[in-house]
Amino acid sequence: MIVIASPGQGAQTPGFLQPWLDVPEVADRLAWWSAVTGLDLVRYGTTADAEEIRDTAVAQPLLVAAALAAARALDVTPDVVAGHSVGELVAAAIAGVLTPESALVFVRERGRAMAEASAVTETGMTAVLGGDPDEVLTAIDKHGLTPANVNGAGQVVAAGTMDKLAAFADEPPAKARLRPLSVAGAFHTAHMAPAVDRLAALAAGMPVTDPATRLLSNADGAVVTSGREYVDRLVRQVSSPVRWDACMATMRELGVTAVIELPPAGTLVGLVRRELKGVQTLALKGPEDLDKARELIKAHAS
Repeated sequence: MIVIASPGQGAQTPGFLQPWLDVPEVADRLAWWSAVTGLDLVRYGTTADAEEIRDTAVAQPLLVAAALAAARALDVTPDVVAGHSVGELVAAAIAGVLTPESALVFVRERGRAMAEASAVTETGMTAVLGGDPDEVLTAIDKHGLTPANVNGAGQVVAAGTMDKLAAFADEPPAKARLRPLSVAGAFHTAHMAPAVDRLAALAAGMPVTDPATRLLSNADGAVVTSGREYVDRLVRQVSSPVRWDACMATMRELGVTAVIELPPAGTLVGLVRRELKGVQTLALKGPEDLDKARELIKAHAS
């Protein structure tokens, strides 16, 4: 049983889209999707610098477009699809809940709304690596922060105001390493409430169908069978913690044997390797990995 997974914000790096432009139809598709999002996706994915693609309103559409383009080039139907944070929009499109264009309109508005919410108060996110899980969560709570991403494999992301993150850094949990993340705000916390209201109004009229394959939710790792319920979860997800640990627990329960991560790949398969021993992984970093991905799918399809 095979999973196709899509990463979240922070995975992007300058130039990561460049090799994909050599794949037939990708450049044309990105030109169309640039019109949909109102962004020059090719430029942002090839020549823009790290600071430009750190902008939430740019990063989110860029990530979704890149992953969708690679998924189309791969052209397979997986047993399970999942995404981390904004990657859930890619998962929704692969599963048929949303069209690619609907996913890109939604992420365009999501990115703008979250950027605006981030501008209200100076906030951020810090990865906590290692340490006792209970002690880490206790320390996050003690400093008035939110465990915005519970990623499993000994990784939790704390989010909140910069002064609280600074105090947390001065008093870290025992045996834990802290790494500030290159994001523009405290995503998946109450600081994003204004974005939730905006997306709820948009989602009410968005065309939705039920998923054609197993679709996992960041809220609790559940397999969601209703397209409308999944979209409602996408809206709430903006201000709620991402439970990638729960998604991996469901993968284990389902008997998943392989995971392929769409570009910009590497983060999620790293977590899977540490958490799900024996599960094969492949980071689809460039077109040169497409044949390997197809072979893996052929070997592991249920």
